[in-house]
Amino acid sequence: MNTKNTTKNAGKTVKVRQIGGASRRHFSQRQTLVGLKLNKIGRVAELVDTPQTRGMIAKVAHLVEVVEK
Repeated sequence: MNTKNTTKNAGKTVKVRQIGGASRRHFSQRQTLVGLKLNKIGRVAELVDTPQTRGMIAKVAHLVEVVEK
């Protein structure tokens, strides 16, 4: 168990809302939405703000919007 990583990002979260559909998108973009806990338009997910999460958001930036930081 890596306690250093969990305490470092404990208070930092980001809310993301899906605004675009996953149909007719590349398979990797659909899988990225599933990884972000989004798979329907309008769904909101609160995620830990890490560089990996930011990279996933950047990959599907045309399908999601950041609601709050």
